[in-house]
Amino acid sequence: MAGRFDALLTEVRGCMLCAPHLPLGPRPVVRMQRSARLLIIGQAPGTKVHETGIPWNDRSGDVLRGWLDMTRETFYDDSRIAIMPMGLCYPGRDAKGGDKPPRPECAPHWHPRLLAQLPDIRLTLLVGQYAQAHYLGTHRQKTMTETVRQFRSYLADGFLPLPHPSWRNIGWQKRQPWFAAEVVPALRVAVNAAVRAG
Repeated sequence: MAGRFDALLTEVRGCMLCAPHLPLGPRPVVRMQRSARLLIIGQAPGTKVHETGIPWNDRSGDVLRGWLDMTRETFYDDSRIAIMPMGLCYPGRDAKGGDKPPRPECAPHWHPRLLAQLPDIRLTLLVGQYAQAHYLGTHRQKTMTETVRQFRSYLADGFLPLPHPSWRNIGWQKRQPWFAAEVVPALRVAVNAAVRAG
């Protein structure tokens, strides 16, 4: 099993599926071991993550680790925490100066195969609208805000939806005081329970 998993990760890291569409070229960023208990599914790497090959190695990662009340050391312990974005490579910039959406080919091609190698996942954090759309489908609410607000309704299925921790969402957080008051404390409890599960 371990050999098959290592071979799959090698295949993932050599992926050229979207190469013609990637302005900086392919550099799939995924981090996991089969023993992981918590799975974090975000959007796609930014330029800093592309440069370093380390997921969430940017300001958004700092915010996310703050929500989780987690040190970098714990966050990057891939024996407990798996990280798999919707798009494994940096997708480039859009006309407004933000990052483009994750490439649509990526998750359908790789996620089922990777998830099949993660038998011990207790909780999956769906960070941002793309992960929520893919994994919650018709069960999500009309807006990302309402989906996050109704987070308790997804816990039984092992999901916890979150907004993307981008600087672009600072205003959103200020307008939604319930997020810090209700979601963040529950998030920390759920994450701790998943990571420490026996």
